[in-house]
Amino acid sequence: MAVEGRTRIAVIGGGFGGLEVVRSLPQQGVDITLIDTRNHHLFQPLLYQVATASLTTSDIAWPIRFLFRRRPEVTVLMGRVTGIDTARRCVIAEDCEPVPYDILVVATGARHSYFGHDEWEPYAPALKTLEDATTLRRRILTAFERAEAEPDPNRQRALLTFVIVGGGPTGVELAGAVAELARDTLKHDFRHIDTTETRIVLIEAGPRLLPAFRPPLSDYARRALEKLGVEVMLGKAVSECDSDGVVYGGKRLTAGNVIWAAGVQASPAASWLDAPADKAGRVRVEPDLTVPGHGNIFAIGDTVTIAAPDGSPVPGIAPAAKQQGRYVASVIRARLKGRAAPPPFRYHHDGSLATIGKRLAVADFGWITLKGALAWWIWGIAHVYFLIGVRNRVMVALSWLWIYLRNQRGARLITQQKHPVEDDLL
Repeated sequence: MAVEGRTRIAVIGGGFGGLEVVRSLPQQGVDITLIDTRNHHLFQPLLYQVATASLTTSDIAWPIRFLFRRRPEVTVLMGRVTGIDTARRCVIAEDCEPVPYDILVVATGARHSYFGHDEWEPYAPALKTLEDATTLRRRILTAFERAEAEPDPNRQRALLTFVIVGGGPTGVELAGAVAELARDTLKHDFRHIDTTETRIVLIEAGPRLLPAFRPPLSDYARRALEKLGVEVMLGKAVSECDSDGVVYGGKRLTAGNVIWAAGVQASPAASWLDAPADKAGRVRVEPDLTVPGHGNIFAIGDTVTIAAPDGSPVPGIAPAAKQQGRYVASVIRARLKGRAAPPPFRYHHDGSLATIGKRLAVADFGWITLKGALAWWIWGIAHVYFLIGVRNRVMVALSWLWIYLRNQRGARLITQQKHPVEDDLL
Protein backbone atom coordinates (compact mmCIF):
# COMPACT_ATOMS: atom_id res chain seq x y z
CA MET A 1 0.00 0.00 0.00
CA ALA A 2 1.18 3.49 -0.84
CA VAL A 3 2.16 5.66 2.08
CA GLU A 4 1.43 9.34 1.54
CA GLY A 5 4.62 11.30 0.93
CA ARG A 6 6.77 8.21 0.41
CA THR A 7 8.13 7.05 -2.95
CA ARG A 8 7.73 3.38 -3.81
CA ILE A 9 10.87 1.94 -5.40
CA ALA A 10 10.94 -1.61 -6.73
CA VAL A 11 14.20 -3.35 -7.61
CA ILE A 12 14.14 -6.61 -9.57
CA GLY A 13 17.27 -8.68 -8.98
CA GLY A 14 19.55 -9.20 -5.97
CA GLY A 15 22.82 -9.34 -7.90
CA PHE A 16 25.67 -6.86 -7.75
CA GLY A 17 23.72 -4.07 -9.47
CA GLY A 18 20.46 -4.50 -7.58
CA LEU A 19 22.15 -4.64 -4.18
CA GLU A 20 24.22 -1.55 -4.99
CA VAL A 21 21.07 0.41 -5.84
CA VAL A 22 19.37 -0.50 -2.55
CA ARG A 23 22.50 0.16 -0.50
CA SER A 24 22.96 3.60 -2.07
CA LEU A 25 19.36 4.79 -1.83
CA PRO A 26 18.28 7.09 1.01
CA GLN A 27 16.60 5.54 4.04
CA GLN A 28 14.03 8.29 4.52
CA GLY A 29 10.97 9.02 2.44
CA VAL A 30 11.07 5.79 0.43
CA ASP A 31 9.66 2.27 0.56
CA ILE A 32 11.92 -0.18 -1.27
CA THR A 33 10.91 -3.66 -2.42
CA LEU A 34 13.65 -5.99 -3.65
CA ILE A 35 12.44 -9.02 -5.64
CA ASP A 36 14.60 -12.01 -6.56
CA THR A 37 13.98 -15.59 -7.60
CA ARG A 38 16.29 -16.77 -4.81
CA ASN A 39 16.79 -15.72 -1.22
CA HIS A 40 20.55 -15.18 -1.58
CA HIS A 41 23.05 -12.93 -3.27
CA LEU A 42 25.56 -14.92 -5.29
CA PHE A 43 29.20 -14.03 -5.99
CA GLN A 44 29.19 -15.43 -9.53
CA PRO A 45 32.92 -14.97 -10.31
CA LEU A 46 33.72 -17.84 -7.93
CA LEU A 47 31.00 -20.24 -9.06
CA TYR A 48 33.54 -22.34 -10.92
CA GLN A 49 35.35 -22.98 -7.62
CA VAL A 50 32.19 -24.53 -6.19
CA ALA A 51 31.88 -26.62 -9.36
CA THR A 52 35.45 -27.88 -8.97
CA ALA A 53 35.17 -28.62 -5.22
CA SER A 54 37.39 -25.78 -4.00
CA LEU A 55 34.64 -23.88 -2.13
CA THR A 56 31.24 -24.67 -0.66
CA THR A 57 28.02 -22.96 -1.69
CA SER A 58 27.81 -20.96 1.55
CA ASP A 59 31.28 -19.50 0.90
CA ILE A 60 30.08 -17.45 -2.07
CA ALA A 61 26.44 -16.68 -1.20
CA TRP A 62 24.72 -14.65 1.50
CA PRO A 63 21.01 -14.31 2.48
CA ILE A 64 19.59 -11.10 1.06
CA ARG A 65 17.29 -10.56 4.03
CA PHE A 66 20.27 -10.61 6.39
CA LEU A 67 22.00 -7.87 4.38
CA PHE A 68 19.06 -5.49 4.91
CA ARG A 69 17.91 -6.60 8.35
CA ARG A 70 18.58 -3.11 9.75
CA ARG A 71 16.81 -1.30 6.90
CA PRO A 72 13.11 -1.30 7.88
CA GLU A 73 12.15 0.54 4.71
CA VAL A 74 13.42 -2.42 2.62
CA THR A 75 11.12 -5.37 1.95
CA VAL A 76 12.60 -8.50 0.37
CA LEU A 77 10.35 -10.81 -1.64
CA MET A 78 11.30 -14.15 -3.17
CA GLY A 79 9.44 -14.70 -6.42
CA ARG A 80 9.99 -15.21 -10.13
CA VAL A 81 9.08 -12.09 -12.08
CA THR A 82 6.98 -12.87 -15.15
CA GLY A 83 6.17 -9.39 -16.40
CA ILE A 84 5.92 -5.65 -15.79
CA ASP A 85 2.63 -3.77 -16.15
CA THR A 86 3.83 -0.28 -17.07
CA ALA A 87 0.28 1.07 -17.30
CA ARG A 88 -0.60 0.06 -13.74
CA ARG A 89 3.02 0.54 -12.59
CA CYS A 90 3.41 -2.83 -10.96
CA VAL A 91 5.68 -5.86 -11.18
CA ILE A 92 4.00 -9.22 -11.80
CA ALA A 93 5.66 -12.17 -10.04
CA GLU A 94 4.81 -15.73 -9.10
CA ASP A 95 4.19 -16.56 -5.44
CA CYS A 96 3.45 -12.96 -4.44
CA GLU A 97 0.98 -10.17 -5.11
CA PRO A 98 1.72 -7.53 -7.79
CA VAL A 99 4.32 -5.08 -6.48
CA PRO A 100 3.46 -1.43 -7.18
CA TYR A 101 6.17 1.10 -7.93
CA ASP A 102 6.74 4.77 -8.61
CA ILE A 103 10.31 4.06 -9.71
CA LEU A 104 11.49 0.70 -11.01
CA VAL A 105 15.04 -0.66 -11.37
CA VAL A 106 15.47 -3.79 -13.51
CA ALA A 107 18.66 -5.71 -12.70
CA THR A 108 17.67 -9.19 -13.80
CA GLY A 109 21.05 -10.28 -15.19
CA ALA A 110 21.57 -12.91 -17.87
CA ARG A 111 21.62 -16.66 -18.36
CA HIS A 112 23.69 -18.93 -20.58
CA SER A 113 22.99 -19.14 -24.31
CA TYR A 114 23.36 -22.15 -26.59
CA PHE A 115 23.04 -20.04 -29.74
CA GLY A 116 19.76 -21.58 -30.81
CA HIS A 117 20.57 -25.12 -29.65
CA ASP A 118 18.81 -25.31 -26.30
CA GLU A 119 18.54 -29.07 -26.77
CA TRP A 120 22.26 -29.24 -25.88
CA GLU A 121 21.69 -28.03 -22.32
CA PRO A 122 21.08 -31.46 -20.69
CA TYR A 123 24.38 -32.72 -22.10
CA ALA A 124 26.42 -29.55 -21.59
CA PRO A 125 25.40 -27.77 -18.37
CA ALA A 126 26.45 -24.18 -17.94
CA LEU A 127 27.39 -22.15 -14.88
CA LYS A 128 25.18 -19.29 -13.71
CA THR A 129 23.60 -20.38 -10.41
CA LEU A 130 24.46 -22.35 -7.29
CA GLU A 131 22.33 -25.16 -8.64
CA ASP A 132 24.43 -25.16 -11.82
CA ALA A 133 27.64 -25.28 -9.77
CA THR A 134 26.53 -28.20 -7.59
CA THR A 135 25.25 -30.05 -10.67
CA LEU A 136 28.63 -29.65 -12.35
CA ARG A 137 30.46 -30.70 -9.20
CA ARG A 138 28.35 -33.84 -9.01
CA ARG A 139 28.99 -34.67 -12.67
CA ILE A 140 32.72 -34.03 -12.43
CA LEU A 141 33.23 -36.11 -9.28
CA THR A 142 30.86 -38.84 -10.45
CA ALA A 143 32.86 -39.18 -13.68
CA PHE A 144 35.93 -40.21 -11.69
CA GLU A 145 33.86 -42.60 -9.55
CA ARG A 146 32.33 -44.27 -12.61
CA ALA A 147 35.71 -44.49 -14.31
CA GLU A 148 37.15 -46.26 -11.24
CA ALA A 149 34.51 -48.99 -11.57
CA GLU A 150 34.49 -49.18 -15.39
CA PRO A 151 36.20 -52.30 -16.84
CA ASP A 152 36.03 -51.16 -20.48
CA PRO A 153 39.15 -49.04 -21.20
CA ASN A 154 37.42 -47.10 -23.99
CA ARG A 155 34.51 -46.09 -21.79
CA GLN A 156 36.92 -45.37 -18.96
CA ARG A 157 38.91 -43.08 -21.24
CA ALA A 158 35.74 -41.28 -22.30
CA LEU A 159 34.65 -40.78 -18.68
CA LEU A 160 38.01 -39.15 -17.99
CA THR A 161 37.61 -36.76 -20.94
CA PHE A 162 36.31 -33.28 -20.11
CA VAL A 163 35.30 -30.83 -22.83
CA ILE A 164 34.85 -27.15 -21.97
CA VAL A 165 33.21 -25.03 -24.66
CA GLY A 166 34.15 -21.34 -24.59
CA GLY A 167 37.50 -19.63 -24.08
CA GLY A 168 36.43 -16.63 -22.03
CA PRO A 169 37.34 -16.19 -18.34
CA THR A 170 34.87 -18.85 -17.16
CA GLY A 171 36.12 -21.44 -19.65
CA VAL A 172 39.78 -20.73 -18.92
CA GLU A 173 39.27 -20.82 -15.16
CA LEU A 174 37.25 -24.03 -15.34
CA ALA A 175 39.84 -25.74 -17.53
CA GLY A 176 42.66 -24.85 -15.14
CA ALA A 177 40.67 -25.88 -12.07
CA VAL A 178 39.64 -29.26 -13.51
CA ALA A 179 43.27 -29.91 -14.52
CA GLU A 180 44.52 -29.21 -11.01
CA LEU A 181 41.71 -31.26 -9.46
CA ALA A 182 42.65 -34.27 -11.58
CA ARG A 183 46.42 -33.94 -11.48
CA ASP A 184 46.97 -32.77 -7.91
CA THR A 185 43.98 -33.29 -5.62
CA LEU A 186 42.75 -36.70 -6.76
CA LYS A 187 45.92 -38.42 -7.93
CA HIS A 188 46.30 -40.57 -4.78
CA ASP A 189 42.60 -41.25 -4.17
CA PHE A 190 41.88 -44.02 -6.71
CA ARG A 191 43.29 -47.50 -7.29
CA HIS A 192 42.22 -48.49 -10.80
CA ILE A 193 42.55 -45.21 -12.69
CA ASP A 194 45.34 -42.68 -13.04
CA THR A 195 43.63 -39.31 -12.71
CA THR A 196 46.75 -37.54 -14.01
CA GLU A 197 45.87 -38.97 -17.43
CA THR A 198 42.56 -37.09 -17.46
CA ARG A 199 42.04 -35.37 -20.80
CA ILE A 200 40.79 -31.79 -20.72
CA VAL A 201 39.91 -30.09 -24.02
CA LEU A 202 39.08 -26.37 -24.19
CA ILE A 203 37.31 -25.40 -27.42
CA GLU A 204 37.07 -21.76 -28.53
CA ALA A 205 35.43 -20.72 -31.79
CA GLY A 206 37.46 -17.51 -31.96
CA PRO A 207 41.14 -17.08 -32.83
CA ARG A 208 42.35 -16.72 -29.22
CA LEU A 209 41.44 -17.23 -25.58
CA LEU A 210 40.29 -14.36 -23.37
CA PRO A 211 39.32 -12.03 -26.24
CA ALA A 212 38.71 -9.12 -23.83
CA PHE A 213 42.40 -9.20 -22.84
CA ARG A 214 45.40 -8.08 -24.87
CA PRO A 215 46.83 -10.69 -27.27
CA PRO A 216 50.07 -11.27 -25.26
CA LEU A 217 47.99 -12.18 -22.20
CA SER A 218 45.80 -14.47 -24.30
CA ASP A 219 48.92 -16.23 -25.57
CA TYR A 220 50.22 -16.58 -22.02
CA ALA A 221 46.92 -18.09 -20.87
CA ARG A 222 47.03 -20.63 -23.70
CA ARG A 223 50.63 -21.63 -22.93
CA ALA A 224 49.91 -21.87 -19.20
CA LEU A 225 46.90 -24.11 -19.77
CA GLU A 226 48.90 -26.34 -22.09
CA LYS A 227 51.56 -26.74 -19.40
CA LEU A 228 48.78 -27.92 -17.08
CA GLY A 229 47.89 -30.54 -19.67
CA VAL A 230 44.88 -28.81 -21.22
CA GLU A 231 44.40 -29.21 -24.98
CA VAL A 232 43.41 -25.83 -26.43
CA MET A 233 41.48 -25.87 -29.71
CA LEU A 234 41.09 -22.43 -31.35
CA GLY A 235 39.06 -21.34 -34.36
CA LYS A 236 36.73 -24.34 -34.17
CA ALA A 237 33.09 -24.07 -33.20
CA VAL A 238 31.03 -26.88 -31.70
CA SER A 239 28.41 -28.01 -34.22
CA GLU A 240 26.88 -30.95 -32.34
CA CYS A 241 26.50 -31.92 -28.69
CA ASP A 242 24.90 -35.09 -27.36
CA SER A 243 25.28 -37.83 -24.77
CA ASP A 244 28.40 -39.18 -26.50
CA GLY A 245 30.33 -35.90 -26.62
CA VAL A 246 30.72 -33.11 -29.18
CA VAL A 247 31.52 -32.47 -32.82
CA TYR A 248 33.85 -29.54 -33.52
CA GLY A 249 35.74 -28.68 -36.68
CA GLY A 250 34.01 -31.61 -38.33
CA LYS A 251 35.55 -34.10 -35.87
CA ARG A 252 33.77 -36.20 -33.26
CA LEU A 253 35.23 -36.14 -29.74
CA THR A 254 33.83 -38.79 -27.40
CA ALA A 255 33.55 -37.37 -23.89
CA GLY A 256 31.57 -38.14 -20.78
CA ASN A 257 31.69 -34.56 -19.53
CA VAL A 258 30.85 -31.41 -21.49
CA ILE A 259 30.69 -28.00 -19.79
CA TRP A 260 29.23 -24.96 -21.55
CA ALA A 261 30.92 -21.58 -21.09
CA ALA A 262 30.37 -20.05 -24.50
CA GLY A 263 27.68 -17.39 -24.37
CA VAL A 264 25.04 -15.46 -22.46
CA GLN A 265 21.47 -14.41 -23.12
CA ALA A 266 19.81 -11.53 -21.31
CA SER A 267 16.68 -11.93 -19.21
CA PRO A 268 13.25 -11.27 -20.84
CA ALA A 269 13.26 -7.69 -19.51
CA ALA A 270 13.22 -6.19 -23.01
CA SER A 271 10.05 -8.09 -23.91
CA TRP A 272 8.44 -7.21 -20.58
CA LEU A 273 8.97 -3.53 -21.35
CA ASP A 274 8.60 -3.69 -25.13
CA ALA A 275 12.00 -1.99 -25.28
CA PRO A 276 14.67 -1.99 -28.01
CA ALA A 277 17.29 -4.72 -27.54
CA ASP A 278 20.44 -6.12 -29.12
CA LYS A 279 20.90 -9.66 -30.50
CA ALA A 280 21.55 -11.04 -27.00
CA GLY A 281 18.29 -9.54 -25.71
CA ARG A 282 19.92 -6.73 -23.72
CA VAL A 283 17.93 -3.52 -23.38
CA ARG A 284 19.35 -0.50 -25.20
CA VAL A 285 19.09 2.14 -22.49
CA GLU A 286 19.35 5.93 -22.54
CA PRO A 287 22.55 7.66 -21.32
CA ASP A 288 21.00 7.99 -17.84
CA LEU A 289 20.22 4.22 -17.85
CA THR A 290 16.47 4.73 -18.20
CA VAL A 291 14.48 2.54 -20.57
CA PRO A 292 13.41 4.43 -23.73
CA GLY A 293 9.87 5.69 -23.32
CA HIS A 294 9.86 4.99 -19.56
CA GLY A 295 11.53 7.76 -17.60
CA ASN A 296 10.71 6.13 -14.27
CA ILE A 297 12.23 2.74 -15.18
CA PHE A 298 15.98 2.08 -15.03
CA ALA A 299 17.82 -1.01 -16.26
CA ILE A 300 21.37 -2.00 -15.29
CA GLY A 301 23.96 -4.78 -15.35
CA ASP A 302 23.80 -7.74 -17.74
CA THR A 303 20.22 -6.69 -18.55
CA VAL A 304 21.42 -3.77 -20.68
CA THR A 305 23.85 -2.71 -23.36
CA ILE A 306 25.45 0.72 -23.35
CA ALA A 307 28.67 2.07 -24.78
CA ALA A 308 31.76 2.80 -22.68
CA PRO A 309 33.74 6.02 -23.31
CA ASP A 310 35.88 4.25 -25.94
CA GLY A 311 32.79 3.15 -27.86
CA SER A 312 32.97 -0.51 -26.91
CA PRO A 313 30.08 -2.09 -24.97
CA VAL A 314 30.31 -1.90 -21.19
CA PRO A 315 31.37 -5.44 -20.13
CA GLY A 316 29.00 -7.66 -18.21
CA ILE A 317 31.11 -7.84 -15.06
CA ALA A 318 30.44 -7.13 -11.40
CA PRO A 319 32.30 -3.77 -11.18
CA ALA A 320 30.27 -2.43 -14.13
CA ALA A 321 26.98 -3.46 -12.52
CA LYS A 322 28.01 -1.86 -9.21
CA GLN A 323 28.95 1.40 -10.95
CA GLN A 324 25.60 1.46 -12.73
CA GLY A 325 23.79 0.72 -9.47
CA ARG A 326 25.48 3.63 -7.70
CA TYR A 327 24.73 5.93 -10.64
CA VAL A 328 21.03 5.02 -10.74
CA ALA A 329 20.78 5.60 -6.98
CA SER A 330 22.34 9.06 -7.46
CA VAL A 331 19.77 9.90 -10.15
CA ILE A 332 16.92 8.76 -7.90
CA ARG A 333 18.27 10.77 -4.94
CA ALA A 334 18.48 13.87 -7.14
CA ARG A 335 14.88 13.43 -8.28
CA LEU A 336 13.62 12.94 -4.74
CA LYS A 337 15.32 16.14 -3.62
CA GLY A 338 14.27 18.12 -6.71
CA ARG A 339 17.84 18.65 -7.83
CA ALA A 340 19.26 18.54 -11.35
CA ALA A 341 20.12 15.09 -12.59
CA PRO A 342 23.79 14.08 -12.61
CA PRO A 343 25.66 13.86 -15.95
CA PRO A 344 25.09 10.77 -18.12
CA PHE A 345 26.53 7.49 -16.91
CA ARG A 346 30.22 7.04 -17.69
CA TYR A 347 31.82 3.67 -17.13
CA HIS A 348 35.32 3.51 -15.65
CA HIS A 349 37.12 0.25 -16.33
CA ASP A 350 39.29 -0.71 -13.37
CA GLY A 351 40.84 -3.69 -15.13
CA SER A 352 40.29 -7.31 -16.09
CA LEU A 353 41.46 -10.35 -14.12
CA ALA A 354 41.41 -14.06 -14.89
CA THR A 355 43.04 -16.95 -13.08
CA ILE A 356 44.40 -20.03 -14.84
CA GLY A 357 45.63 -22.12 -11.93
CA LYS A 358 47.70 -21.94 -8.79
CA ARG A 359 50.16 -19.04 -9.14
CA LEU A 360 48.92 -18.51 -12.71
CA ALA A 361 46.74 -15.56 -13.70
CA VAL A 362 46.56 -12.56 -16.02
CA ALA A 363 45.65 -8.96 -15.23
CA ASP A 364 45.01 -6.11 -17.66
CA PHE A 365 44.67 -2.67 -16.05
CA GLY A 366 45.02 -0.71 -19.27
CA TRP A 367 48.13 1.16 -18.22
CA ILE A 368 49.90 -2.04 -17.17
CA THR A 369 49.54 -5.78 -17.72
CA LEU A 370 50.61 -8.53 -15.35
CA LYS A 371 50.87 -12.29 -15.55
CA GLY A 372 51.97 -15.19 -13.40
CA ALA A 373 52.21 -15.25 -9.61
CA LEU A 374 51.82 -11.49 -9.03
CA ALA A 375 48.63 -11.37 -11.12
CA TRP A 376 47.38 -14.44 -9.22
CA TRP A 377 47.84 -12.76 -5.83
CA ILE A 378 46.10 -9.61 -7.08
CA TRP A 379 43.25 -11.73 -8.44
CA GLY A 380 42.86 -13.50 -5.08
CA ILE A 381 42.97 -10.31 -3.00
CA ALA A 382 40.45 -8.58 -5.28
CA HIS A 383 37.98 -11.46 -5.11
CA VAL A 384 38.22 -11.81 -1.35
CA TYR A 385 37.70 -8.05 -1.00
CA PHE A 386 34.50 -8.07 -3.08
CA LEU A 387 32.93 -10.93 -1.14
CA ILE A 388 30.13 -9.98 1.23
CA GLY A 389 30.65 -10.60 4.94
CA VAL A 390 33.70 -11.19 7.10
CA ARG A 391 32.91 -14.88 7.47
CA ASN A 392 32.90 -15.46 3.71
CA ARG A 393 36.18 -13.61 3.27
CA VAL A 394 37.88 -15.58 6.04
CA MET A 395 36.54 -18.96 4.89
CA VAL A 396 37.50 -18.41 1.26
CA ALA A 397 40.97 -17.17 2.20
CA LEU A 398 41.52 -20.20 4.46
CA SER A 399 40.27 -22.61 1.79
CA TRP A 400 42.62 -21.13 -0.78
CA LEU A 401 45.52 -21.26 1.67
CA TRP A 402 44.86 -24.96 2.32
CA ILE A 403 44.68 -25.69 -1.41
CA TYR A 404 47.85 -23.67 -1.97
CA LEU A 405 49.78 -25.56 0.72
CA ARG A 406 48.29 -29.06 0.44
CA ASN A 407 46.64 -29.28 -3.01
CA GLN A 408 43.51 -30.54 -1.23
CA ARG A 409 39.94 -29.46 -1.97
CA GLY A 410 37.58 -30.16 0.90
CA ALA A 411 34.21 -29.82 -0.85
CA ARG A 412 34.43 -33.14 -2.73
CA LEU A 413 31.01 -34.41 -1.71
CA ILE A 414 28.48 -35.95 -4.10
CA THR A 415 25.11 -35.13 -2.58
CA GLN A 416 22.55 -34.22 -5.26
CA GLN A 417 20.30 -36.76 -6.94
CA LYS A 418 21.37 -37.09 -10.55
CA HIS A 419 19.25 -35.85 -13.45
CA PRO A 420 17.59 -38.60 -15.55
CA VAL A 421 19.56 -37.58 -18.65
CA GLU A 422 22.78 -38.48 -16.86
CA ASP A 423 21.84 -42.16 -17.13
CA ASP A 424 22.31 -41.81 -20.89
CA LEU A 425 25.77 -40.23 -20.70
CA LEU A 426 28.14 -42.89 -22.01
